[in-house]
Amino acid sequence: MKELIEYLAKNLTTEPKKVLVEEEDIDGRNIIKLHVAEEDMGKIIGKGGRIIKAIRTLLKIRAIRQNRRVYLELIDQDTPND
Repeated sequence: MKELIEYLAKNLTTEPKKVLVEEEDIDGRNIIKLHVAEEDMGKIIGKGGRIIKAIRTLLKIRAIRQNRRVYLELIDQDTPND
């Protein structure tokens, strides 16, 4: 699933080298964290959130086929971690 998100994000952004996808398992839930450059946030979110919603839908379909729970978090890569 990580590969799917990475492929989609790199093809949507203007700076594909700044795309970073991390996968984390917490309490039986698979959390995928998508880091993109600040200037690409709007392209990933899309008008009215349509693109990020479509990405999450594709992820959900794949997760259902594998009997898993998967969540996607979009994180601004330029924001420092606390």
